[in-house]
Amino acid sequence: MKRQLLLITCLLAGPSVAASDPADLPPTAQVEPALHAHPTVRAAEAGLRAEEANRDRLEAGPHEFALKLSGQQRRDRPLDVTYHEHEVGIERAIRLPGKATTDAEMGKTGVEQARFLVGDALHESSRLLLKGWFDWQREMVAVQEWRKQVAILERQQEVVAKRVGAGDAARLEALLAQAQLLQAQAQLAQVQTRHDHAALEVSQNFPAIVLPQTIVAATPQLPADSADQWRERILEHNHELRVAMLATRRSRLTAQRLDADRFADPTVGLRMASERGGQEHIVGLQLTIPLGGSARAASARAGAAEADAASAREALVKARVEAEARRTVAAASSAYPQWLRLAEVARRMEDNANLLDKAWRLGEGHFGELQTARRQAIEARLAESQARLDANEARYRLLLDAHALWSPGNDTNHEH
Repeated sequence: MKRQLLLITCLLAGPSVAASDPADLPPTAQVEPALHAHPTVRAAEAGLRAEEANRDRLEAGPHEFALKLSGQQRRDRPLDVTYHEHEVGIERAIRLPGKATTDAEMGKTGVEQARFLVGDALHESSRLLLKGWFDWQREMVAVQEWRKQVAILERQQEVVAKRVGAGDAARLEALLAQAQLLQAQAQLAQVQTRHDHAALEVSQNFPAIVLPQTIVAATPQLPADSADQWRERILEHNHELRVAMLATRRSRLTAQRLDADRFADPTVGLRMASERGGQEHIVGLQLTIPLGGSARAASARAGAAEADAASAREALVKARVEAEARRTVAAASSAYPQWLRLAEVARRMEDNANLLDKAWRLGEGHFGELQTARRQAIEARLAESQARLDANEARYRLLLDAHALWSPGNDTNHEH
């Protein structure tokens, strides 16, 4: 009955976390600066600034005014006169109609793509933080469980020593108790080392995150809504897919621009000259039209091929993102019942170990059976705690991919 009530409560829970920070996650006040300080996010933000500058460059166009100055001397031998002459000119190439519009659209698309890349970097950093956080929690829980086991075995060894001294137990039981205690202490040392490594990993990647001394054992929840609804939310907010779509659009615009460049931009110039010592003044216009050749045609074909390749890459990204969304939803749905089963196993194993301990203290039962029961109990407790953390991480990963958790500007500053 209790399990049914718990399941109903979980089904009624909303798809997103509460307004306040979850007890088993780092505070949001630490998460946002930690994510923005990550090198991948800083690189993406620098890329956004570069694309904004590239947009301004494209809007301004590739052509600039050119100033031409020349001076010369003319020698009239029959008259024995030397004339000083000079010429001043200014010229500039003019983009043909349609090219400026395409350039502006390319710049706009590049900035939009860079914004989604910033959002994708934030999302990937959030995934990295979530994984590192729960890896650290797993090792922390293992340390706590093995410390409890060591404390239990230390008390057991004291009882065995007293019973051996009183002649109520064989010396073999003391040796077995000591061996079991030493084994537990060795396990504690190993998990403590892994805990330190996991804590160092989080601190190195996210210095702004302060790891607490203790963790809260949060009860897992079953995600609400259907699997199809979750997949739609994940695909709707997926930055990587948006980046691939914009990359395709950008490639098509580039191909369109290269095709337009098969007709080169003409250059218009104005020249003024003074000849024969100022006796003659010349004012003229000049028009230069480059004649496109096979190189421009080849560039246009290459642009079209690259656009086709970008479209294929987009289809590949879409298929991978959809498959990943299905796995994320499936993991969140399956982790919860797995935790329930292992929690029941851990409870039964703990009850069995306690009953055998009482029987042994009363002089009944075998010490070897008690040792086996304690080993099975600690293994079951560790499996339950790991399954609990797996279920919580899977649910938070689902919320994260659906942008219902840790969205530091992802949907506002880095999207439409």
